[in-house]
Amino acid sequence: MKFKSVDHVQIALEAADYICSKNIATVVFLAQATQKPVLVEGPAGVGKTELSKAVARSLKRKLIRLQCYEGLDESKALYEWEYAKQLLYTQMMKEKIDDVIAGSNSLSDAVDRIADQEDAFFSERFILPRPLLQAIGSPEPVVLLIDEVDKSDPEFEAFLLEVLSDFQISIPELGTRTARNIPFVFLTSNDSRDMSDALKRRCIHLYIDYPQRELEMKIVKLKIPQIDDRLTEQVVDIIRKIREMDLKKKPCISETLDWAHSLIALQVEGLSSEVVTDTLNVICKYRADVEHVKARIDKLVN
Repeated sequence: MKFKSVDHVQIALEAADYICSKNIATVVFLAQATQKPVLVEGPAGVGKTELSKAVARSLKRKLIRLQCYEGLDESKALYEWEYAKQLLYTQMMKEKIDDVIAGSNSLSDAVDRIADQEDAFFSERFILPRPLLQAIGSPEPVVLLIDEVDKSDPEFEAFLLEVLSDFQISIPELGTRTARNIPFVFLTSNDSRDMSDALKRRCIHLYIDYPQRELEMKIVKLKIPQIDDRLTEQVVDIIRKIREMDLKKKPCISETLDWAHSLIALQVEGLSSEVVTDTLNVICKYRADVEHVKARIDKLVN
């Protein structure tokens, strides 16, 4: 399946429980058309990771995820040799060594004969593919999510440039593996560090910000269809006011949904200062933020 137009992207993503703006839909459509990765930046919790999942669902593709972190190296992202399995096979085949070296005239000759068999232990059966090799080696098109790439080291980012440019991986013992199908790639970043210009040149850039009021209400109604329209408006309006405050972490759409779910669980029909105060810990993730909002609670609830 392929997206046929920008409008088709919006319709397909909404069917996959992801409501997006026309700007997001346009980037997704162009990324598919040009086979370029999408670098998605923005505050935590605005739906960056969920976008790739929705694209995978709408295209009926498998999602392969590489979670980045400080210290991530090529072996954890590409492949590893199953040394324990190699050792087990070696122990099981010790009796075959005599057959291999039979007739050798010298130690050097015996070593050469054993060396001729080394390919048997560096073959596909002993390789453990990690996300990047899984995506490139997949017989079916997949969606590859490289999540929180800003948490990885600059050296790993440089390694990604080669992979994303050629969509091929070199395995010294086996040769070069070229992608059977170019994966639909999403890279997400929470802006913990600036990404290199080289990486950005290879990607279509997308910044996802906090949603507009109407879009956020639509998202809440989609995710929580049982919520009352009036309560939806109150929740979204108060969240938007809180975002205007000077907080360590402003609430994102994920907090909006968590709060709405909590209010439904508490059987709240309307928001008061008391209700907002009692449930602030669902919205704010830091004690200083909770106290800051409490001090201005009367301005939130009209």
